[in-house]
Amino acid sequence: MSEDLYLPYGASKEETYQALLPRLQVLTAGEPDLIANMANISSALKEAFEFFWIGFYRVIDDRLVLGPFQGSLACTRISYGKGVCGTAWKEGRTLIVPDVNQFPGHIACNNLSRSEIVLPVKKNGLVTAVLDVDSDRLNHFDETDAFYLEKICALVR
Repeated sequence: MSEDLYLPYGASKEETYQALLPRLQVLTAGEPDLIANMANISSALKEAFEFFWIGFYRVIDDRLVLGPFQGSLACTRISYGKGVCGTAWKEGRTLIVPDVNQFPGHIACNNLSRSEIVLPVKKNGLVTAVLDVDSDRLNHFDETDAFYLEKICALVR
């Protein structure tokens, strides 16, 4: 498969996700390495949507540990139930945060981040990682992002 995305120019957010999802399905289907898939998914999403920061945190022992990402330096370890990522891990559900400064206990890895969506990656019903996406704009994420990013998280196995 070609590593070029060839996404539709000027497409809506939903159209872009619809074009990207099958490409990511093909890309990850033939690759058994978890880190490689996380890296390519992060890169493709960053390229498609120009997110401020995007990446994975993997559950290792009792912490989320930074995995493949695109963007500026990030927090390396996050405790269970702490910040948006740790809360999404604890609750096992997608969290959309319109204004990170209003989220109790938000961990500011970068002060330019304004809104965030965090999605659990599950294997056999257990959260094994989270996908963290930050924007430098308030209220950037919505149910369209949640719907498609959850489908993309299902590709990480």
